[in-house]
Amino acid sequence: MTAGDVREASAPRTRRRTRLRRILGGRLALWAAFVLVHAALVQLNLWAPGWPLGDVVGVYRVWAMNAADGYVRMGIDVPWVYPILAFAPMTAALAFGSAWYGQTWLGIVVLLDAVAFAILLGSRRLSRTRRLAAWWWLAFLALLGPIALGRIDAVTVPIAMAGLLWAAGRPRVAAVLLTIGAWVKVWPAALFGALLIASRKRGDVMTVAASLSVGILGVSLLAGSGLNALGFVAEQADRGLQIEAPLALAWLWQIVGGSPAVRIYYDREILTFQIAGPGADVAAALTTPIMAVGVVAVLLLGVRAARRGAPFGRLLPPLALAFAVVLMLANKVGSPQFVTWLAAPVVLGLVLRPRRFAVPALLAAGIALLTQLIYPYWYDWLLVAHPVLVFALTVKVLLLVVLLAWCVRAVWQAGGGRVQRRPADARTHEEE
Repeated sequence: MTAGDVREASAPRTRRRTRLRRILGGRLALWAAFVLVHAALVQLNLWAPGWPLGDVVGVYRVWAMNAADGYVRMGIDVPWVYPILAFAPMTAALAFGSAWYGQTWLGIVVLLDAVAFAILLGSRRLSRTRRLAAWWWLAFLALLGPIALGRIDAVTVPIAMAGLLWAAGRPRVAAVLLTIGAWVKVWPAALFGALLIASRKRGDVMTVAASLSVGILGVSLLAGSGLNALGFVAEQADRGLQIEAPLALAWLWQIVGGSPAVRIYYDREILTFQIAGPGADVAAALTTPIMAVGVVAVLLLGVRAARRGAPFGRLLPPLALAFAVVLMLANKVGSPQFVTWLAAPVVLGLVLRPRRFAVPALLAAGIALLTQLIYPYWYDWLLVAHPVLVFALTVKVLLLVVLLAWCVRAVWQAGGGRVQRRPADARTHEEE
């Protein structure tokens, strides 16, 4: 067979591969995958073992029904563990009645994800980087499993993602979205901090966020909240050391080793499983100052990079991711839904700098998979400190440490002075 014959025989296969890549790279395939992934996650939330929708139907629904019946409004009549706007989606999920609360909640989250997905894909010609980021997000959701939809964090992720994606061209809109997200669940405030450091329109961003926050607090006060509107600060401070928290590993391994001095118990006030043992309360108290030190360290790194002229598109993604990971590692709670926080900054990084963000994208995917293995399917084993589950949690924490190290290095390099300022830098990187 001649070389010409080989080329002629391989031509149909090449055309088929090209056609397949074109189909998979189109909007129709991406939206079909979006529907399939979310349909699977909805089914898992409704039917998977471990009751993954437990917090939604067992806790959120009770809060919403108590308010609807005029009994008590969380965050208004009494202090609450969440910021005041968290009550909005919880109340909205009662739209079709108590019996359909779980399904309505899932519908709200899927709708918010669809809006963020549409923003990610954009209205122009679909770029390679946005296509890559979209496929990664869908894979991340599938690896993370039902927890990706079944907590209040799931409401804030698409809001935060839209804010970061609009940060370069619409910083005021980004500030509005991230501020709203922070008043639903605190963590988007970390992304807002990254935006404030990286943006050249810091005054506008800060003004928008401050004005909106004053408005939210003002409405809460008019509703009769008093200091209860800020009660989530004290409520978080009173928590003990939850078993999924990174610092809890030291005590979990003691249980694995047979220590009778350490045990796992259920706190009926906070509704979480926590650690009891020598030094556990001290460790829980230390998480807040440790978190503060970590946040300040990342902030100083970001300020250094910004002052040295780091381009917006090179600084914002790793800085936002660094803030999110610090909040996860230094957290006394460590709930599995916290992993959802990684999605927004990683998606932004893949849109702007896909080659550089390959490592954090893979690390985040691995963290998501380990999270689903732990919760909800084998969570009962973690409650008895089974060595396999404690080991899986340890690997997850180590991956988070590696991810933080990557972020710190990336932020430091962004301020290395080797890159000159360019206007609209965040958009130029999308063609990488």
